Amino acid sequence: MISVGARAATGRKRGRKRSPKPIEVQFRTIVSPHQLNSRWGRRIYWLVLVTVLVVFTLAFVFPLYWMITGALKTPEELAQMPPTLVPADPAPDAFFEAWDLFDIGTLLANTAYYSLGGWAVCMAVDVSAAYALSKLRPMFGNVILGMMLATLMIPAMVILIPLYVTVVDLGLLNNPWALWLPAAANGFNIFLLKRFFDSIPRELIEAAQIDGAGPVRILRSVVLPISRPILGVVSIFTIVTSFKDFVWPLLVMTDSDKMTISVGLSQTAGAVTQNQVMGGLLITSIPMIIVFFIFQRHIMAGLTAGSIKG
Repeated sequence: MISVGARAATGRKRGRKRSPKPIEVQFRTIVSPHQLNSRWGRRIYWLVLVTVLVVFTLAFVFPLYWMITGALKTPEELAQMPPTLVPADPAPDAFFEAWDLFDIGTLLANTAYYSLGGWAVCMAVDVSAAYALSKLRPMFGNVILGMMLATLMIPAMVILIPLYVTVVDLGLLNNPWALWLPAAANGFNIFLLKRFFDSIPRELIEAAQIDGAGPVRILRSVVLPISRPILGVVSIFTIVTSFKDFVWPLLVMTDSDKMTISVGLSQTAGAVTQNQVMGGLLITSIPMIIVFFIFQRHIMAGLTAGSIKG
């Protein structure tokens, strides 16, 4: 026989209700998961995805395709209306003619020199400023950083005339320093560098200080070796910006033997045929295309580096 206490315990166990399962919170979307997993839902999903990818790919790739095919056409075919998408009789003569007519070799050498020099000056200024704001912690450092970032809100054309007058007063026309000095302090580059420097553990800096290293030695031996990803990204941004700049080199580099590639092409474009212009543009685009394909992984890695701590 079962005792009264055992019956009471059994009754409590039977009467005990199970705790309800936690309700999973789901975000409401335009298309429910049930509709998306259906046969027509999957078809519509892939149709929309492929359409968007194809449209955006054509929007970005078609100008490059038109430049390549335009250089392979004759001047008459290039001016034909309606235009042809495929050259009737492709010939690469325009590339060789553009190289000689535009003197692309000299223009590329000038542009490479200006880009590398501007990169060296920009890195020296921006790395020093970011390191000081991040690790040396000067008085009113946040205010200084805010003022630097506020310069990004000012259109470049607003300060173009004061900057040109300053360059003329300093006698820097047709001088590489006219290109290097205005681009040295860049608020965006300083912000990227400072954000990465902030993610470097303070213990590394303190250990170096205990060993007797000064601020310059810490920057050279501790901070810079760790910061290679973001240094690569800032370097790419600086070189590409210097390579494609047009308005400022047009104002300060007026001698024909000191022009950049963008200015040199624009000055000679009116005296040559359109297919030769297309050939010159394609030749000058190749260096930046190569740089992008080589360093595209470093660009994404450097932009996300330092964003997550811990």
